Amino acid sequence: MTETFDAVLFDCDGVLVDSEAITNGVLCEMLNESGWALSPAQCLRIFIGKAVRSEARRIEQETGRPLTDEWMTAFYARRNARLAAELQPISGAVDTVRAIHALLGGRIACASGADRAKVEMQLAQVGMKPYFGPHVFSGHDLPRSKPAPDVYLAAAASLGVAPGRCLVVEDTTVGVRAGVDAGATVVGYCPGEGAVNTARQLREAGVVHILSHMSQLPGWLAGRRAAPFTAG
Repeated sequence: MTETFDAVLFDCDGVLVDSEAITNGVLCEMLNESGWALSPAQCLRIFIGKAVRSEARRIEQETGRPLTDEWMTAFYARRNARLAAELQPISGAVDTVRAIHALLGGRIACASGADRAKVEMQLAQVGMKPYFGPHVFSGHDLPRSKPAPDVYLAAAASLGVAPGRCLVVEDTTVGVRAGVDAGATVVGYCPGEGAVNTARQLREAGVVHILSHMSQLPGWLAGRRAAPFTAG
């Protein structure tokens, strides 16, 4: 594991914004309406960290209907309305992003498995978008989404930093796999109650350190900033 990091790549949902329960609730409602009887907990286990379309075959098998563009458009509209009304940042995330942006000279990016419109809307809503600027990436825009590493590789390239000198912040085993396979070092955010995956699950997936609160990240990172930045 490298002892210094030149960039930090943040996941979005569950790391920067407290959106998982909102999005999962809407998805669960609409899948039940379409004929797939499943609980919110079951829905979360199946879809957490993934694009909805990545499970298109299973959705079509369980509902007996094709997953159409019209259905996805309706899902996005209902989801976005709920997010606009209810979304809050993860506790400590705004101050953490601000501090790390300053510490690393702006070399931060957001790399999500969600669609870009959702990611940018959420970052803007909680006041974080200016810190990321153009460095916002969606797995929907790449050949493969998480757990494939594509979105983290794209984020690292945009910052001019080698993946091996990037720190990834994730809260799901799906996202951890993406970061590890990109060649980055991954820390896990696990707040305890309400966490998607346990600290043990995150460690088994490959994280090197567990954060129980996002405010812990700047201090942990600052202790690993002895070496000067070298462009990748």
